[in-house]
This record gives sequence, C-alpha cells and structure tokens, in this order.
Amino acid sequence: MALLGNPFVANVPRQMSNDELAQAIRVDISGELEAIIGYEAHSMSTSDERVKKILNHIADEERRHVGELQEILYMLSPKDSQFMEEGKQKIKDQQSQNFQQPIQ
Repeated sequence: MALLGNPFVANVPRQMSNDELAQAIRVDISGELEAIIGYEAHSMSTSDERVKKILNHIADEERRHVGELQEILYMLSPKDSQFMEEGKQKIKDQQSQNFQQPIQ
C-alpha cells in the first residue's frame, strides 16, 4: 500500500540495525509484489496491446526489484536465506517423489 500522505514516511532518524533493516526490506518486497499485482490487473483490464505491453514490462521490472531486494535480505539475514533454500528443496523433493509414485 502506497503511503503518499506523509512525504517523510521513509525517513529514518538514525542508523537501523541489520535486523531492523531486514524488516524494512521485507516491507519493501511486499510493496514490490503489490505493485506487480496492480500492474498485471491493469494489463488484464485493457484490450489495448500497446498499454498491455508497457504494463507487463513494468511488472517485470518490479520482479527484478524483488530479486534484488531478496538478495539484500539474504545478506542481512542469513536465516532468511537458509529457510528460503530449505523451502525450495522441500518443493523439489516433493516433485521428485510425485514423479516416482505410480499413477492410480
């Protein structure tokens, strides 16, 4: 959700700890994901292919931002990186198990 009412909303009066900055980066990631949803919704709501192309390009830029922010988060919070990797591995393991089970 955009916080446009207060122009100083992002100003921090002091240096943040790594934990505080990690939390702020998580909020930033959430904002980027919301932006993607919005741009894609706008793209789906028009039949103008020129507009669709631009909106989809902007959504893809936001996806890149998510990736950049995730890397910053992992630098600040190795625990986040560890759990993300464990989650990825869990899905890979489940997929490989599903391929090995006979179809009934």
